[in-house]
Amino acid sequence: MTLKTILAITGTAAGDGDLDIATTLCEEASLHLSVLVLEPAPPPPTGEFAAMVSDGWIAQRQDGQKRLDDRAAAVTAKLAATALSADVATAYPEPAWADEIVGRRARYADMTLVGPGLPREDALGSRVIHGALFSSGTPLMIVPAGAQPTVAPKRVLLAWDAGVEAARAMHAALDLLSAAEAVHLTLVDPVEGENGHGAEPGADAATYLARHGCRVSVDRLPSGGKPVSSVLRQHAIDVAADLIVMGAYGHSRLRERMFGGTTKSMIEDAPVPVLFAR
Repeated sequence: MTLKTILAITGTAAGDGDLDIATTLCEEASLHLSVLVLEPAPPPPTGEFAAMVSDGWIAQRQDGQKRLDDRAAAVTAKLAATALSADVATAYPEPAWADEIVGRRARYADMTLVGPGLPREDALGSRVIHGALFSSGTPLMIVPAGAQPTVAPKRVLLAWDAGVEAARAMHAALDLLSAAEAVHLTLVDPVEGENGHGAEPGADAATYLARHGCRVSVDRLPSGGKPVSSVLRQHAIDVAADLIVMGAYGHSRLRERMFGGTTKSMIEDAPVPVLFAR
């Protein structure tokens, strides 16, 4: 993953905290910052009088469009005051379609960055994360409160279960992994066997990474009955990791996306930034 463009998402009611995180990252690494300003649109009237567009709905649409325009103007002015290469786009979708909008936009960035503020926005947070993971084909970095992300991590925890999603995350982050001082290939309750980790869990992945110049160690950890996410969080702290890399797991039913338990837990409560790929 060669990073040249970072996508950041902001809502009209959001402060500048997430945007400041993205700006700092792009300034430090000389990256282009692409910002998408989103406002959830009120759904059209339904029922017996659906054909009759109400004055109230039109007023709501107009108010939302003004909030969107005002926020985009403020973001544009903020970025213009920096030396960054940047662009600002807007979208005004109904909430049910916000993930698709985000996914399409994210395809033209190398990574989507989500700060701690956006997930707290009920109308947008989960949709943005869903779209970036399930509809873009590009990685997503979640930044927890109090953390500043880096694209040159020194110590990385790579969560490994020998699955397709984990392999995609490993390949997506290969440039970051090969430049790190230490890569902790972390397996929780690994099971030997041809259909999983092989005869020596983690050995094949570690060999592959070593060929790419990674300074890798294999950490096989027992869960002790704890959730995998809890084990990963604690191990990230123990090894002083400044980035976790892992695959994102989930399933799709109609248009409703549901995360797997470990993915959801790490999105909601990670000690350091997490780079997800799917």
